[in-house]
Amino acid sequence: DRRQRQMCIRDRLITDVHSLGLQAAQQTYLTVPSYWDMNDGTRAFTKKFEARLGRPPTFLQAGVYSSVRHYLRAVQAAGTTNSDAVMAKMKSLPIDDPFSLNAHIREDGLVVRDMMLAQVKSPAQSKAPWDYYNIVRTIPGDTLAWPLSESQCPVSYTHLTLPTIYSV
Repeated sequence: DRRQRQMCIRDRLITDVHSLGLQAAQQTYLTVPSYWDMNDGTRAFTKKFEARLGRPPTFLQAGVYSSVRHYLRAVQAAGTTNSDAVMAKMKSLPIDDPFSLNAHIREDGLVVRDMMLAQVKSPAQSKAPWDYYNIVRTIPGDTLAWPLSESQCPVSYTHLTLPTIYSV
């Protein structure tokens, strides 16, 4: 029974833990790219997010925020919306936001980022609503991604010409 509950949340969202409850989910390990309570920046963003939606963001929602923010920073830095220029900027700029740990876009278009091994807290360990994870350790992104030289991806993003999405 416990094993089935753990299978339900492995590499899932914080909302899955919330639905199961800490009593059922406690002690389960999972990997997450971000957590709402991992630094001052994520806590500040979460406070605004919670004011609108009543709960912290999932790592997928944080990822959308991160990717859109990175794209807009690249458009600003490139001074154009030309997709080739923007993509070049996206690859040259670090992904810089509270949710992205040491993240960058490789030449082949793969986003490499640190991940965290988290363990679901017991009800006694949780001190506030949505206080669900103990971060056990950070796993360096470069150890998680295959080397660029060993990529099996048949598409090389470095040779694509992308259409301009819109122009200013």
